[in-house]
Amino acid sequence: MTNFQPRWSFDLENLGINTFKSQGLNCTYPNEHITQIEFNIMKQRILTGIRPTGKLHLGHYVGALENWIRLQEEYDCFFLIADYQALGDHIDEMENIKIAVRDVVLDWLSVGLDPEKSTFLVQSYVPEHAELALLLSMLTPLGMLDRNPTLKSERERLSNTSLSVGFYTYPVSQIADILLPKAHLVPVGEDQLPHIEMTREIARRFNNRYGEVFPEPDSLVGRVARLMGTDGQAKMSKSIGNVIYLSDDSDTVKKKIMSMYTDPTRLRATDPGHVEGNPVFQYHDAFNDDLEEVNDLKERYVQGTVGDVEVKQKLISAVNQFLDPIRDLRDKYEHDIDYVNDCIENGSAKARVTAQNTMKEVRERMGLSYSVNT
Repeated sequence: MTNFQPRWSFDLENLGINTFKSQGLNCTYPNEHITQIEFNIMKQRILTGIRPTGKLHLGHYVGALENWIRLQEEYDCFFLIADYQALGDHIDEMENIKIAVRDVVLDWLSVGLDPEKSTFLVQSYVPEHAELALLLSMLTPLGMLDRNPTLKSERERLSNTSLSVGFYTYPVSQIADILLPKAHLVPVGEDQLPHIEMTREIARRFNNRYGEVFPEPDSLVGRVARLMGTDGQAKMSKSIGNVIYLSDDSDTVKKKIMSMYTDPTRLRATDPGHVEGNPVFQYHDAFNDDLEEVNDLKERYVQGTVGDVEVKQKLISAVNQFLDPIRDLRDKYEHDIDYVNDCIENGSAKARVTAQNTMKEVRERMGLSYSVNT
């Protein structure tokens, strides 16, 4: 990751006054205000988000949320609920999207994301997202969309569905989401890395044509790049149903873990087992803080001296211990929906100010002003 050098300097020659200088703009502020202003300016910005298609699960936590919690202390974070993009393949499910928006915010609050430290926003509450997406689509070659691996896999998954133009262009919408707040860093899952490269390419195309406006963002992958599904599939997926939700109660967690896929070559508890590629042990690594216990289970599993039942029971205990404080906070916020609504309304209003400033610059650079001087 490159170090961001702010385009601001401080003139401390005059006692009692600090002066910001930024590309021809001089602003003076009393000394008592300088610390917070300086701090906000020097922070790099992050944009990351999720489509509201349901509650969040353990895969979201280790692949994204865990990073976000830490990053909100170090960066100016914009956490986006991409409801426009959910319409691409859920246009007839508006009530479900509405519920999912609330569930996403509840999950964010429950894991420790703080709207006082970061910005929660809903995509459709900031219409500049759609405007920038349209303009960037004029710079995006169709072949670039055809080569996008995420779009390819989604098209295959929905091969029997009549897909809309909006579905095909959602990668451009994602690019606009990142560039609109001028994000420097984008925390993503491993499968989204090609998309960040696409974003960098479009930012480069815009800057080369119209002048420097957008930073080329870097990517950041979570501690566990991809958490396997409970059925052994390569990735947790709500559509498949192989997930453990952050809001699942302890009995549901127990039921899901006891039915988890393990090692198909192991017929008896006394057979030597495989740890690699075994989702139960991947979950132990991700959620069991007792490293001594995890290492002991792995050693005995390989030797054939521990059964799947004991390994799963230990995992049930670890996962429920991890989820208990998250459940408690979720219950608290479920009883304060006014606060949940305020989080997204206030955050979206704040994000729109940033978006309007960016779009003013974009329109000026592109020459989208047709007033005739008389």
